[in-house]
Amino acid sequence: MAIHLRAHAFAANPLRGVSASTTAVSPSAAAEALRSLLDTSSPAAAAAGAANPHPYLSKILPFRRGRPLALSPDPPASSPAAPSWRLAWLPPSRVREVALDAFVFLGAHAEGDGKEAAAYWAVDVSEVEGARVDGGSGDGDGSAFVDMRTLMVATDWSDKDAMGDLAIAGHARALLEWHNTAKFCGACGSKAVPKEAGRRKQCSNESCKKRIYPRVDPVVIMLVIDKENDRVLLSRQSRFVPRMWSCLAGFIEPGESLEEAVRRETWEETGIEVGQVIYHSSQPWPVGPNTMPCQLMVGFFAYAKSLEIHVDKKELEDAKWHSREDIKKALTCAEYDKAQRSNALKVNQICKGAEKGQSLSDDFKVGSGEPAQMFVPGPFAIAHHLISSWAFEGAPKLPSSFSNL
Repeated sequence: MAIHLRAHAFAANPLRGVSASTTAVSPSAAAEALRSLLDTSSPAAAAAGAANPHPYLSKILPFRRGRPLALSPDPPASSPAAPSWRLAWLPPSRVREVALDAFVFLGAHAEGDGKEAAAYWAVDVSEVEGARVDGGSGDGDGSAFVDMRTLMVATDWSDKDAMGDLAIAGHARALLEWHNTAKFCGACGSKAVPKEAGRRKQCSNESCKKRIYPRVDPVVIMLVIDKENDRVLLSRQSRFVPRMWSCLAGFIEPGESLEEAVRRETWEETGIEVGQVIYHSSQPWPVGPNTMPCQLMVGFFAYAKSLEIHVDKKELEDAKWHSREDIKKALTCAEYDKAQRSNALKVNQICKGAEKGQSLSDDFKVGSGEPAQMFVPGPFAIAHHLISSWAFEGAPKLPSSFSNL
């Protein structure tokens, strides 16, 4: 069956949408409020009765080594539902000894009708000596720093709030990792300092003052279709878990269009010539390597003009044509609900301080319990939706005037 989401995982961030923009909290005002709260978070200031003079809350999401702080309370004993996770937002008083310029502003949001607005921040506490902000280290509040990919698979895609938290965490990780790698000006080598509450940086050299903005790495991801034989081209990389196949993908090079990138990458990796290229959708992907913390996956259907595969073994382990019947079987047999539930339980165990190791491929079994012969990425990935939309709905067609591109 085809699984339809309101939006791709990591998209539809509730702190960045149109509704969020109506909450009148500017980055500069939010930074000033945070500064005052951090000042009053010391025991001496608290004893003196210092108060927040600003009319909104400040909430902090700490990260450690790329992992956000998460909560996973047990569901009611009578409920068959798997545990759900949420981001563990902390007050400034729980994040001490962190410089103000280490915080990045994520956005603002009104906490319900008629309630006060809250300003949301993220901060990396990896290098903070003695940082004690997670329940997993003994605070007893059931929170822990959890890997983003584990949270991604554990997210119930029918839960709007959980999907919103995943999008917020992705945005926060992308900004924090960018701050960790963009420490110096690329023009003159001077130190780069945060500006606009961490939303950009600027060279500290008075004769340079170059503005530096967060990096986004665009990637084309394409489902190559053999229309005549009703099949699609899927590939494997050596880093994939056993039996998983996915779409071709590659980074866009300077000076080329998205369509040109689709054709070039397909030709370079498989020797297949592509004609028509049709846009499907896009997805932020903040779970890549630290050096590329915010990839933007731009999805396409691509129609093959040649069929003989010549795999570039430096890029791929294998590439094969798969029939619609095989793809439907792979989508039907792969137990994505089971994978989500097992990872939700894993998050719950991590938050209790006991992590159980399990391979993602172990979650994908056929009804008999035997491993599925093949499976494709789950609903958290744009590849899944490219593949499932073709398998169950077919791909859109371009006007005839575009057929020879």
